[in-house]
Amino acid sequence: MSTNLPYKFFILIIMVSIPVVISCSGGTRKDHNALFFFGDSFFDPGNNNYINTTTLDQANFWPYGETYFNSPTGRFSDGRLISDFIAEHAQVALIPPYLQPIRNEQINYHGVNFASAGAGVLSQTFQGMVIDLRTQLRNYKKEVAQVSQKTARNAVYFFSIGTNDYISQFLLNSTVFASYPHSKYVDMVIGNLSIVVKEIFKKGGRKFVFLNLGELGCLPGLRILRPERDGGGCLEEASHFAELHNKKLENLVSKMEQNLDGFKYFLYDFKSNLAQRITQPFKYGFKEGKRACCGTGRFNGVFSCGGKRPVKDFELCRNPNEFIFWDSYHLTENAYKQMADEMWSIAAFKNLFLCY
Repeated sequence: MSTNLPYKFFILIIMVSIPVVISCSGGTRKDHNALFFFGDSFFDPGNNNYINTTTLDQANFWPYGETYFNSPTGRFSDGRLISDFIAEHAQVALIPPYLQPIRNEQINYHGVNFASAGAGVLSQTFQGMVIDLRTQLRNYKKEVAQVSQKTARNAVYFFSIGTNDYISQFLLNSTVFASYPHSKYVDMVIGNLSIVVKEIFKKGGRKFVFLNLGELGCLPGLRILRPERDGGGCLEEASHFAELHNKKLENLVSKMEQNLDGFKYFLYDFKSNLAQRITQPFKYGFKEGKRACCGTGRFNGVFSCGGKRPVKDFELCRNPNEFIFWDSYHLTENAYKQMADEMWSIAAFKNLFLCY
């Protein structure tokens, strides 16, 4: 017996000396990472239901929500969004809109979603009709003042923002792009995004997830801006802005990792993953990669889904799961699920959900 003691003692020392890294999500543990979402309609679960805006920035009417919820929730899709699927993977309830009057989180706090459909990084993007990113930040500061520092530090912060800063200029026939070189305008967007992220970092945020921008010119609502004689190709100028944005975003988060102690991030390549599905829909289980399920006109690109917007006529496909695009600018639940599943399969992403 006595000859085994040194060996057992050695094993005990080794076990005690190894840092304990526990997942905040999954298993039998009741602790979970809080999830905070910022951005636009790719994340908005219904915040715009509670603001004074128009149906151009709302989706609280049929057929939105028909696939999963069987009723509209304010999500710009037939069902769930990437943010919803991430919450499911993390084994927490769907993260509620910040403006929802009753959130049912007295027992377990899992975070809040601040995103607003139509929002941009710049406050002048669809100004007065949406909750811009600076206002989302102010809402976050009110929220985080009510949670512990540990909750804020272990939380994962998600950003999907920027699309509207660029496509709004095409949809509104704005002269802004004539006033600024393209690169300078993108610098404004990235610079303002940087300010918001650094403010969250000051409040304790350490773990961030960013989605880069898809090829904006390939959205059905922007394809139709090209003359029909061009064969229905993507609006290249809009996609060029996304390309510039993505390069500067990658550079921004890389520098933040170098300069901000404890800053960790995951940058999801939304652009490439969406492009692959548009060009090879059958490979991913889709039948249609360019035309929207719901809308009217070429590619169903006119933003009329539901008949509550200025254009009332619309078509609705029988099976949204066969389509990548739900309406003129947004994806189907099936497309969002595939992307969320892919994110969750990547170790670098899942590592953000570890608690120390």
